[in-house]
Amino acid sequence: MIRPVEWRNGAVVLLDQRLLPLQEVYRVYRDHRDVARAIKDMVVRGAPAIGVAAAMGIALGMAQTTDSDASRAFDRICRRFAGTRPTAVNLFWAIERMRRAFARARGRSTEVVREMLRQEAIAIYHEDIANNRALGKAGAMLLKPRTTVLTHCNAGALATAGYGTALGVVRAAHEAGKQIAVIATETRPFLQGARLTAWELRKDRIPTTLITDSMVGHFMKRGLIGAVIVGADRTAANGDVANKIGTYTIAVLAARHRIPFYVAAPISTVDLGCPSGDEIPIEERGPRELTHLNERQIAPTGVKVMNPAFDVTPHGLISAIITERGVARAPYLKSLARLVGTEVRDVPRRISR
Repeated sequence: MIRPVEWRNGAVVLLDQRLLPLQEVYRVYRDHRDVARAIKDMVVRGAPAIGVAAAMGIALGMAQTTDSDASRAFDRICRRFAGTRPTAVNLFWAIERMRRAFARARGRSTEVVREMLRQEAIAIYHEDIANNRALGKAGAMLLKPRTTVLTHCNAGALATAGYGTALGVVRAAHEAGKQIAVIATETRPFLQGARLTAWELRKDRIPTTLITDSMVGHFMKRGLIGAVIVGADRTAANGDVANKIGTYTIAVLAARHRIPFYVAAPISTVDLGCPSGDEIPIEERGPRELTHLNERQIAPTGVKVMNPAFDVTPHGLISAIITERGVARAPYLKSLARLVGTEVRDVPRRISR
């Protein structure tokens, strides 16, 4: 089993995904500030994995703080992690869970507070794996016994605590005996598909073909893709989904060719406080990701660069949203609220239905 993030001997251990597939290097972090920097620099990436790493980083920071005011130290540590990646709602979900754990521990000894935070972070880790397995089983039922799935970016074991969301569906279908093949986009500019998805699927011996992002329409037109499954970094209350840049384009192409377009994402990505995709903050990353490849310049010096890391796919292009609690279908306002466990009347009203 691939383990991109772990708590080991009082430290946070991360598989450095920037070096894959050529090197498999695990880095040990004993300072919470280094864990936060690792999230920002994409040593670890993928919404669920970011949430797990942040929870462990907060526990690590509180285990080492020398600040006599525990509440002040805790708030400072949480703010540091909140400033790393703005789009992935799992990050803020995990921070909020750690805040609740800290509130329950308040008034107890320093040792008890630290242990309760450590246990909460480890619980988030184990829950993510269990939730992804449940999500995978729910999604596998939607796939034909023999089909080829297109996936974009990496929503696999590397993006989670160790099983996967979109690739969790693929894994579960494969484990159930279905004949599943995958077409993976390279996913420019960070190449998560080429470097990460292809790497982990080969480890699982699941047939995988790599294509460039611009080839998707060609293969859909030829009838070689049976379904699209992607992950999500945030799901708005109306079912709009933020995922890796390029996802929206694939969804439009899938609709044109009448191919089911599925989003596989845990309930922790559902943000009912966000009415629609228009309110999802989109992270803008540095120009060097576009102008350089493996530290080699590939674009003219001084060229203007725009590099949004995510785009938003409108809910009307999504066939279903697969979660560990079941499959949501349109109207998403109602189905997502039901899965989250709240009433539609309690969801913000500024929502495009």
